[in-house]
Amino acid sequence: MPTESQPQPTPATPGPDSPRGRRQIDPRGPRFGAAVTSLLLAVDILLALIGQRTPALILLAVIVAIFALGASGSPAHPWNALFRSVVRPRLAPPSETEDAAPPRFAQLVGLVITGIGLILGLIGVWPAVPIAGALAFIAAFLNAVIGLCLGCQLYGLLVRLGAIHRPAEA
Repeated sequence: MPTESQPQPTPATPGPDSPRGRRQIDPRGPRFGAAVTSLLLAVDILLALIGQRTPALILLAVIVAIFALGASGSPAHPWNALFRSVVRPRLAPPSETEDAAPPRFAQLVGLVITGIGLILGLIGVWPAVPIAGALAFIAAFLNAVIGLCLGCQLYGLLVRLGAIHRPAEA
């Protein structure tokens, strides 16, 4: 466990307890991001259900872009930046860190689901917008509230099945 004198792991650097050099992150960061994302998705679903199509599509496009930043591991991801600069300095150091690959994969799953909803909404299949929003909301809400990351669970299953491989170890 990191102490006060040791540098704390950041989303860009592995911590002192990182397994075999894999990039480690504070697990509270993805939960914070999931909370913000679930709020945005709830607003998007509400907009879609009350017939505000243009605002719902614009908000969904923003959410898709945010998922794309998360899936790419970009340091420009707004929720990561907000957590790193505003929230984390006010918290005690994490008791443990986690591999960044499963949450990044979860962002990819969110990107696919919301991206499909956005594309279908843009071509006129309007029910796809609130349905995609609801699916993504359920996953984000579960992660934010109880720490259950469905995308992370899917990542672990796919690794066990050999469908995807863990990132190369340093």
